[in-house]
Amino acid sequence: MDALQAAWAAAFAPAFSAWGSPVSRAEILAFGLAVWMVALNMRVNPLAWPLAIASSALYGALFLEYGLYGEAALQLVFIAVAGWGWWQWLHGRQADGAALRVRHLASRGRWLALALTLAAWPAVGWLLLRYTDSTVPWLDALPTVGSLAGQWLLARQYVENWPAWVLVNLVSVALFATKGLWLTVLLYALFTLLAVAGWRGWARRAAA
Repeated sequence: MDALQAAWAAAFAPAFSAWGSPVSRAEILAFGLAVWMVALNMRVNPLAWPLAIASSALYGALFLEYGLYGEAALQLVFIAVAGWGWWQWLHGRQADGAALRVRHLASRGRWLALALTLAAWPAVGWLLLRYTDSTVPWLDALPTVGSLAGQWLLARQYVENWPAWVLVNLVSVALFATKGLWLTVLLYALFTLLAVAGWRGWARRAAA
């Protein structure tokens, strides 16, 4: 137990400071894995999913350290969804029985995904307000529910996952800035740019 505690302390000890806030080794590693993951997602490479599992585990621990309970709990869901997404990219089928391919979601599906996300936001925000000591329950809840929608769309290879991630990443930039997680703010700003690029790339694939 002492060795585990020492390893935990070493992982979350400040490696350097950025804009007056400490940056830990765990945050640096999570940053690198997450960028690599998105780059592989853009190329529709299934190896993105094990990277998603590893980066989610690291970010879950990091968010617990900073009291972002919605985001921390979300990482556990991400790990489970990543396992499912990995299977989907390797073995998943479309409604017509064909292997998964990059495609657009029908208009009805887009509206349904948006409606479910907006309906879940106040519910998750209330749970964080009621049952945790989160100082930003509503801001924490929005990217939490938006990310679940984004993960499902990504796993099923719908182009619409990318605009979903653009919105989630922009809100996340504001969320992590409130906690002084500046390397993570930089990461999510980079994610926003990558999501725009991924959106364009997948749209071209869907049109091919």
